[in-house]
Amino acid sequence: MIDIKLELEILLLRKGLSMRKLISRLREKGCDIPKSGSMSVQLKNKRVRFQTVQEILDYPGYEIVIKEKQK
Repeated sequence: MIDIKLELEILLLRKGLSMRKLISRLREKGCDIPKSGSMSVQLKNKRVRFQTVQEILDYPGYEIVIKEKQK
């Protein structure tokens, strides 16, 4: 299973963004995103809404793809 917090941090670094900047920009756009401290805790505890992850990934141009596991 992937560590969503680590994966998001890597993707954001590739785009030159920090989680704090991203959350600030998404909140300015009207997205229902928790404050950065709260978001970090949710990601760390793996208790984050799927919609929130989608909004975070959408901003830098990523999407979630679900596929069958390789056997």
